Amino acid sequence: METASARTGRPARTAAVWAVLRRELDRHAGRELTVLDVGGGTGGFAVPLAEAGHTVTVIDASPDALAALTRRAADAGVADRVHAVQGDGDALAALVDPGSADLVLCHSVLEVVDEPARVVAAIAAALRPGGAVSLLVASRAAAILARAVNGHLRAASALVTDPAGRAGPRDTLLRRFDAAGAVALLEAAGLTVEETHGVRVVTDLLPATVLEEDPQAVLDLELALSSRPPFRDIASQLHLFARQPVG
Repeated sequence: METASARTGRPARTAAVWAVLRRELDRHAGRELTVLDVGGGTGGFAVPLAEAGHTVTVIDASPDALAALTRRAADAGVADRVHAVQGDGDALAALVDPGSADLVLCHSVLEVVDEPARVVAAIAAALRPGGAVSLLVASRAAAILARAVNGHLRAASALVTDPAGRAGPRDTLLRRFDAAGAVALLEAAGLTVEETHGVRVVTDLLPATVLEEDPQAVLDLELALSSRPPFRDIASQLHLFARQPVG
């Protein structure tokens, strides 16, 4: 699984996510999991999971992304374990059978759907008892700081006061989250949050020369800070891992 995650390209940027996913896969060692990747695009997570022996269905609205996913899976020799379904997150309930997934990935989706609570409810319904969800969302705090240090103070102020965490009408995202809000969304759907991490705590702040000079040091620092407030809470993204209770 280590080599599979390394093939995603920029391991420090997703190290905290892969660390959690590896623990979940280890928990089910020797068992083929049914994985649902909502908004999985070209397969950055789906293909490595398929290489690890699991069956993955990717739901994405982009036909171009799904075509790239199909090619990528074929090149990796896992075309038989990766299935592409065109659709968006808001239609998830109609695309997935209830209680059919052991693991659901929902990365960078809730920021752009019309009804995040409805999507999370559909994810909860898709999970088998004991199944888990990996949720990755944009952080409001990181967006505020990024705009402030780049001199966009009015946009930073708008992010502070806007209920959805938007910087204005031209913002490409419909909403951003803090850890408490994301946890509440999952708990409202009956899921139990087990872990919360920051993703891209430092990698988005460092110049390319530093990232290239000592990538292992960047990786080590990213992992060391990912679960520690306040660093976790100012990461570019927040990663929550939650589970469907058994019984």
